[in-house]
Amino acid sequence: MGSAGSKYRVHEVAKDFGVPTKQITEILTQYAQTPKNHMQVLEDAELSVIFEYLTQHNQIASIVEIFAEGAAPGEKKKEEPAPQPAPEAEKKSAPAAEASGGAGAAKSPEKKPKAEHTQPASRVPQTKVVDTRKAANVNLDKYDERLQDMAEGRNARMGGGRRDQQVQGKEKFRNSRQRQQGTFGANKRRQEEADRMRRLQLEIIKKTPVTVQIPDEISVGELASRMKKTGAEVVKCLMKNGVLASLSQMIDFDTAAIIAEEMGCRVEKEVVVTIEEQLIDDHQDAEEDLVPRAPVVVVMGHVDHGKTSLLDYIRNSHVASGEAGGITQHIGAYQVQVNGKPITFLDTPGHEAFTSMRARGAMVTDIAILVVAAEDGIMPQTIESINHAKAAEIPIIVAINKMDKPEANPERIKQQLTEYGLVCEEWGGDTIVCPISAKTGMGVDTLLEMLTLTAEVGELKANPNRAAQGTVIEARLDKGRGPVATLLVQNGTLKQGDIIIAGTGVGRVRAMIGDQGQRITSAGPSVPVEITGLSEAPSAGATFNAVADEKLARELVEQRKAEEKAKANAPVTKVSLEDLFSQIQAGEMKNLNLIVKADVQGSVEAVRSSLEKISNDEVRVRVIHGGVGAINESDVMLAATSQAIIVGFNVRPDNAARDSAARSNVDMRMYRVIYDAINEIEAAMKGMLSPKFRELLLGHAEVRQTYKVSGVGTVAGCYVTDGKVQRKDCQVRLVRDGIVVHEGVLASLQRFKDSVKEVVAGYECGLSIEKFNDIKEGDVIEAFTMEEIQQ
Repeated sequence: MGSAGSKYRVHEVAKDFGVPTKQITEILTQYAQTPKNHMQVLEDAELSVIFEYLTQHNQIASIVEIFAEGAAPGEKKKEEPAPQPAPEAEKKSAPAAEASGGAGAAKSPEKKPKAEHTQPASRVPQTKVVDTRKAANVNLDKYDERLQDMAEGRNARMGGGRRDQQVQGKEKFRNSRQRQQGTFGANKRRQEEADRMRRLQLEIIKKTPVTVQIPDEISVGELASRMKKTGAEVVKCLMKNGVLASLSQMIDFDTAAIIAEEMGCRVEKEVVVTIEEQLIDDHQDAEEDLVPRAPVVVVMGHVDHGKTSLLDYIRNSHVASGEAGGITQHIGAYQVQVNGKPITFLDTPGHEAFTSMRARGAMVTDIAILVVAAEDGIMPQTIESINHAKAAEIPIIVAINKMDKPEANPERIKQQLTEYGLVCEEWGGDTIVCPISAKTGMGVDTLLEMLTLTAEVGELKANPNRAAQGTVIEARLDKGRGPVATLLVQNGTLKQGDIIIAGTGVGRVRAMIGDQGQRITSAGPSVPVEITGLSEAPSAGATFNAVADEKLARELVEQRKAEEKAKANAPVTKVSLEDLFSQIQAGEMKNLNLIVKADVQGSVEAVRSSLEKISNDEVRVRVIHGGVGAINESDVMLAATSQAIIVGFNVRPDNAARDSAARSNVDMRMYRVIYDAINEIEAAMKGMLSPKFRELLLGHAEVRQTYKVSGVGTVAGCYVTDGKVQRKDCQVRLVRDGIVVHEGVLASLQRFKDSVKEVVAGYECGLSIEKFNDIKEGDVIEAFTMEEIQQ
């Protein structure tokens, strides 16, 4: 049959079969599609219909008749080799060969199909062959010549041959070509079928939306890759939605989901399960699983207002008889029973430890007791304690202590408390105020009752039937026992033998000691306990969790250590007053480190105390080093490693320090008046520092000789060591042994006898300073100008 390139027309088929064109047209009309005219090229399917029809309607009695008619008298019949079974795709072409023979035999012996160009003696190949070559005019002579040569060569080798062998060879060649053409047509149909299936699959894929998994954040390029789109398409879609983003830029889940849905994708939230999530059970407890727990109380207040005395009295009067009060001290926390109800006290060293825990996000306390001395009233640390407790959003109970003293004035304290938003219940507020005496025990029982009442109002509950979790109160390294940690269980129950993970420490609980020094095997919610068995001492305020899988726990610890190491090795952001407020806002600054250098020791101490007083809730100002004399390179190195700002009073940096500060990006601030420094640093901490000018250093000149000139004063003969000295808008600073002696402006600048605008490095000059004559050989004149900063 015809291939994709062959053209087998209606009239050619009729001619080959020896039937009228009209008959072929009728067959096609009845079983396929009516052809437009007799010149129409037929498809494989149409040819198959014609061949099948002619085969069915032109049956012969026996195949023997064909062979009998074709045999010539006296010629030896040779049996054709049995035809090979046709492949599945060629089954349609098999009836065609029979139709050819059947039609010719049924009509008349005279009408033979004219598919062959030559007419050999045997009829069998003539009646069975239908020519389906691509090219209409194939030159068969060259093939005949080739076959002739092959046959002659064979005859020569075999000792002669017959003419019928040559004919037989040609016939075999033709049959082979026909089989190849039939196979080619079948392969073509198979290929077309496969292509059609592929197109169908592509259409189905196009109609089925792509499912895209999107995490909390994803880059534009990664989103395009997951959606099987180009980056340009995604960027274009983002721009339509008012988002300008490059391929590497990160976008949030909501934006990515909108874009993906617009581009015909189905969105799913990608859930990344970390080791921490696999390991630590943080599900919310059901209401029916919760039971009441003891409140956790911290005692705060100013120094020497009676915090320790109050804790000692409570501990000594409410622990079991026969137990020494001192035993409880080292564990850092203990429980007391008030009317059969337990209260847990944290024995922490004042409000600083409380603040550090709050800063780490460890909300360990439920109630704060604010101790105020009756004769002193509200003091600076009392105010800090109030602010810390308010920031932690925990209720405050005020205990006015030292009521046994004759000068005690509780009413004045109540008045002072109102200034900080603490109004006592007697005056219509909601703050509980209890007058007590830690020395005599007066009012302490009332205070404890108020604690239990406040705890009941807060409805403090926990679930003891789950894996323990809580906070590290304190930790230390014991010589005999190794790392020892005091834990406060906040939820669940901690048992001996549990695997726990605390910060970067992991291990199995080997021993548990209670608040009274007794060995215990389990600790429920709000129970303080000292444990051994951790791999290292965790930091105070770290969260601990009891886990089931020790291998995963160790993996998590290694991961945390790697994160800490990466954080430590990260490039350090240098501190400057300009960006101080932004770093405070970002939570990157907890301490503002300063290095103070001054001309005399008294100034150093005065500056240190003044600057440290301007600490606030967010930032604590720390003077990490103070010294006398010029700012040197070691000061700059210390500032670079500790992220400090150098503050100088009446001193200047030497050349090595100046170069080192420029390389290390250390901020150096020079002042003449202490109040300028305080005001500037306070303004920077509040985000209000907006300097309009900055100092631009021009150069340095060394005084080599001095002259007294009448009417002018002292003229200095100088050598410019670096930069330049200019006459216009130039201010100068006279530095002697690193100490600033004078600051003023140039009165004159000359080279030889001529006034000049500027003198550059490597040249000598003469200069005088306006209204200043105390210039000595060896002094350094520093030239600078004030440059306006563009806002």
